Parts: sequence; C-alpha cells; structure tokens
Amino acid sequence: MSTPEGARAPIRLTVNGCAHESGADPDTPLLYVLRNELGLMGARFGCGLGLCGACFVHVDGAVVASCDTPLWSVEGKAVVTVEGLAAGDELHPVQQAMLDEQAAQCAYCVTGVIMSAAALLQRSPQPARAEVVEALERNLCRCGAHNRMVRAVLHAGGGDG
Repeated sequence: MSTPEGARAPIRLTVNGCAHESGADPDTPLLYVLRNELGLMGARFGCGLGLCGACFVHVDGAVVASCDTPLWSVEGKAVVTVEGLAAGDELHPVQQAMLDEQAAQCAYCVTGVIMSAAALLQRSPQPARAEVVEALERNLCRCGAHNRMVRAVLHAGGGDG
C-alpha cells in the first residue's frame, strides 16, 4: 500500500488478539494508544518513566512498560493488556486469586502486578515465594498491599500462599 508523499503509513499491531492500525505518531507511547485510541483503561499512567509498573503490558510475552514504549517498537507484535488475560467470562488465575485473596487496596497498581504475575506463571507455573517477590520487584504499591498480592500469586500458582 502506498501513501502520499509525506504521509505515514499506519502502524499495525495486534492487541488482545485483534488486529489494529494506528495513525498516531510513531513515537507516541503505547500506553496512550491503548487508552486513548482503543479504550483499554487497564494499563495506567503512573510515573511516565517505566519505573512503577502501573502501565505494564505483555509484548510478545515479555512484560513491558507501555508508558515509555514507543508505538513504532510494537509494530507487528502481539500486545496483551490486563483486559486480554481472561478467557471469555473466566478470569485468568491471577485475576481470580487477587479477588479471592482481597489483595488489592486502592487497585491503582494491581493491573501491572497482574501482568507481571501472569508472565511469571507462564514461565514458572508453581513459583516459590522468592520467585514471586522477584517478579513483582518492579511493581510499586504505595498502599502496602504487596504481601497480600504475593500471597494471591502463590495461590494462583497452586501454592498455599
């Protein structure tokens, strides 16, 4: 497909299994496209520097800070947000465990925590507590609910928390 001189071709990406095209500037943070163009509000703006984890998504299976990931870098890749983890009406095991364990307090960070935990369980289905703590190291929780979240991830992995 050709574009008029000076015009940009749209950037193509797959989000939660659906193909999308974005005409946004290629340097636009992925987070802005997810929230403002696609209406996916699970990933949140926290620090804008990729340091707090509130904006975490999966890109080709890896946990990525969407607030400082330019749109051009995900062209042709598979992006999964917290909204895309559930299988229809059935929540992902980490999502269900967060509810069961009442792990979230204010819940601002919880979507990023869920994304980190889901990636961990993909790699290590029954992680030890130390693995969970390490996997959630990049997620900042200001409410102090971190220990409950660790327990929920252990529960999701079949442990007793």
